[in-house]
Amino acid sequence: MRRAARTYRKCESAFSAALAFAMLAAFPCFALDISDSYRSPRNPERAVRRTTELIVLHTTEAAAKGSLRKLSDRGECHFCITEDGSIYRIIDRDREAFHAGRSMWNGKEDVDKFSIGIECVGYHDKAMSLEQLHAIRDLVKELKAMYRLGDDKVVAHSHVAYGAPNKWHKKKHRGRKQCGMLFAMPSVRRVLELSARPPRDPDVRAKRLIVGDKYLEKVLYGSTDTMRAQYRNAAGAANAAKKQAASKPPAQTAASKKDPAQNKPAKKSTASAKRVPGSIAELKKRGYTLRGTVSPFNTASRIAKGRWNSPDTFYTIRNKIIPGDLINPAKIEKGMGIWMK
Repeated sequence: MRRAARTYRKCESAFSAALAFAMLAAFPCFALDISDSYRSPRNPERAVRRTTELIVLHTTEAAAKGSLRKLSDRGECHFCITEDGSIYRIIDRDREAFHAGRSMWNGKEDVDKFSIGIECVGYHDKAMSLEQLHAIRDLVKELKAMYRLGDDKVVAHSHVAYGAPNKWHKKKHRGRKQCGMLFAMPSVRRVLELSARPPRDPDVRAKRLIVGDKYLEKVLYGSTDTMRAQYRNAAGAANAAKKQAASKPPAQTAASKKDPAQNKPAKKSTASAKRVPGSIAELKKRGYTLRGTVSPFNTASRIAKGRWNSPDTFYTIRNKIIPGDLINPAKIEKGMGIWMK
C-alpha cells in the first residue's frame, strides 16, 4: 500500500509539472501589451501546432466589435488588431486556429496546420491607419523572431486561400481570394518593414491551381499597388529620419574643436562596458530598483510600460545583465528581473 501511495504521489507530481509547463507554453512572454479579454473558449480543444511556416495576415471586412466577438466564439485566428492598434489574443499562438479556410501553399493544404493567423480590422481594398499598421509590424516582428521566419513567409490570406466551386465555376476551385490583399502591396509592406514577399504562386506554377482573378494576381506578384499614394510620405519620412540620424555628425564642443582627436567615436566595447552594470550590486548602487519579474501573467510591457526596450532599463537572469535596447523580444523569458530608476 505504501509503495502504491508513493507511486501515485510521483505520478501526480509529474502530471502537475507537465501541466505547469503546458500552461507556460500557452502564455508566451511577449514584450508587447496583448489583451486576453477576447481569448477564445475554444483554446483547450485545439491541437498543438507541430510546425510554423507562415504568418497569414487577414482583413475582417467588418467592424471591430462584431469581428472580435465572432473570432473569439469560433476561435478563428490567433490575434486580432483593431484600428487603434490594440492587440487581442484569440487562440494561443502554439495551437491551431481555424483562420485560413480552404487553403493551399506550395502543395500543402489546410494552412491552419502550419501557420499563425492575424486578423486586422479593416477591408482588403481600403487603407489602414499608421497606428494600426505599426501594431501589426511590431507583432509580426516578434513572431518572426520567435519562429525564425523570413519576410517572404509573412503573407496575405489571398496568397493561400482559394475559392470553392459554384454554379458559375464548375472546376474544383475558383483561384485565389482577395482577403487581406493590401498586405501584398509593396507600399504597405514597407510600412510593415517587410523587405520581401513571395515572388510567385507555387501552386499556380505547378498547375495545382489556376489564376481565377487576374487583377489579384497583379497585386500579389506584379506592380499593382493602390496604396502607394497613401503611404508614400509615411514610408519616406521614416526612411529620411533614419538616414538623418545615421548621417548626423556628433555636436562639437569648444574643446573638441581645438583637439580633433576628441571627435573620434568611442569603441563600442568600451561604451557598452561603461553603460552596462557588471552586477546587481552595481545596479543598486546606480539607483536602479527591481520593478518586477517576468511571468506568463506579468509581461515586460506590463512591468516597464513603454520603457521595456529603453537603454535605461535592464533585464537580469542567471547572472546576466542585458540593456533594454539590446534585448531580443523572443528571448524575454520567465524569471527575468526588470530593473529601472
